[in-house]
Amino acid sequence: MSRRRASPRYRSLCVASAALALVLLTAQAPATGRQERIAVAVNAAGLGELREWDSRLTRMERNGELRVRQVRQDTLIPGRQHDRLDQYHRGVRVFGGDVARQLDGGQVASLFGTVYEGIAVDNSPAIDAERAHEIVRGREGGHTGGRDPELVVLPLDEGGYALAWRLRTVSRRGIHQQFVDAQTGTLLLEYSDMKSQTVGRGRGVLGDSKKISITAAGGRFTADDGLRPPSLRTNDMQGDYTRVLEYLDGSVSLNDNDLASDGDNDWTDGPVVDAHVYAGYTYDYLWKQFNRRGLDDRNIPIVSLVHPVRRADVFELFEDLHFFYTNAFYAGDGIMVYGVGLPAGVTLGGQVWDFTSGALDIVAHELAHGVTDYSSALIYRNESGALNEAFSDIMAVGAEFFFQQAGSGSRQADYFIGEDVIRPGGIRSLATPQAFGDPDHYSLRFTGTADNGGVHTNSGIPSHAFYLAVEGGTNRTSGQTVQGVGADNRVQIERVFYRAFTQMLPAGATFATARGATIQAARDLFGSGSPPERAITDAWSAVGVN
Repeated sequence: MSRRRASPRYRSLCVASAALALVLLTAQAPATGRQERIAVAVNAAGLGELREWDSRLTRMERNGELRVRQVRQDTLIPGRQHDRLDQYHRGVRVFGGDVARQLDGGQVASLFGTVYEGIAVDNSPAIDAERAHEIVRGREGGHTGGRDPELVVLPLDEGGYALAWRLRTVSRRGIHQQFVDAQTGTLLLEYSDMKSQTVGRGRGVLGDSKKISITAAGGRFTADDGLRPPSLRTNDMQGDYTRVLEYLDGSVSLNDNDLASDGDNDWTDGPVVDAHVYAGYTYDYLWKQFNRRGLDDRNIPIVSLVHPVRRADVFELFEDLHFFYTNAFYAGDGIMVYGVGLPAGVTLGGQVWDFTSGALDIVAHELAHGVTDYSSALIYRNESGALNEAFSDIMAVGAEFFFQQAGSGSRQADYFIGEDVIRPGGIRSLATPQAFGDPDHYSLRFTGTADNGGVHTNSGIPSHAFYLAVEGGTNRTSGQTVQGVGADNRVQIERVFYRAFTQMLPAGATFATARGATIQAARDLFGSGSPPERAITDAWSAVGVN
């Protein structure tokens, strides 16, 4: 599935992790004459190294090069605090430059992040924000909505830096982040940003009966959850994909008439029922398992859009196949869009595609992208993008095992993704990534540019590490065997990965950073040398991440 749209402590430093690895990733200066780019990875471990990094980052904070964006209390360990700091150059944010700092009793316990050195760009743009809007709209007729572009310093893939306007666009081609050179107006970078009170009875996509939390008013029952703390509303878009696009780019707003409704409180629209019920399940899972209050930990509204197109129009709108048909995506700002699948008798790659909201793991996967957006904000490219996808798969599997019995049948918990509605088999496996052509080892990772650098493909490496840490087993590529904590202790590994991915990873994290952060989280939660720490350490080694 894909994704898109849219705030110091030393006491027990023996638990501090990471290795203050000043890893210099230096690119050659490009022919354009821009200066070389130097990215410094902050992975702090060891008392002396941690102090050195803390002192350096404190100086950067004092002179305005680092600014605190977010302060959150740890939901799993009382007394811990997690700060997120963004890097700035002469008042302009450096895209991807950020640090996650864990505090324990006022002292630093761990540091993970990336800061950039050698920045020398002119921070005065030659073109303004409105001109940036016009340039992007003119390229493909895409909508930029009413959001103001953000002026950023962009570290360039080919080396060096550039001042750029960052915009988000919505078109029939999808949802994209675009970076326009603020001096010349040329497109520097583009990548996909699509990630995907009263109780009645309803029948889901797969024919199962379930309770649905709704609101009754004026003789009408609407899909407006009155039981959970946040606003949780499911909208029936009745196949009007133009209105969906306009809503996603901010041109129009939804109202009560868009809410899915039923006349007798016996709901028979399966896609509506499942989208609404499973969004509530996902909220409950985040709260009960991690003490998290929804996507942003502050009960942001969750908005679901069902029936964005009509199944019967699939051949007319074939170019939108992977947007509104064989897809589900998180659209940012708490908004979910669920594809309608394919008509009866039509398959894709030999698989039947049912309504995507009919699978709990798909709903949980997409909403987990929202959790990432409001926490680590992992950039949806390359290794950080693959970690973004892997975390969503991990949360999807966790939600299944929380609500469903383990097994291999319909609506049973397993390590496949989407198998209930994408039949046979689903689209990915945490247990056997290679069965779907995905790598299970770092040496096999995809290194091309397709799919934002293989975010869905390479996600198999960290998600397989999660599987091995829980269930144990032997990695097929390395031959290394891991003793997991066992299925009865799955929640231990879930909490370790949740804590590391939401509170300790920086936006541009690599697989190596994730290894360090999850090992640190295991030590924080269960102690040094504990079974979870050993299992996670061995699992990362087995998949080739050291």
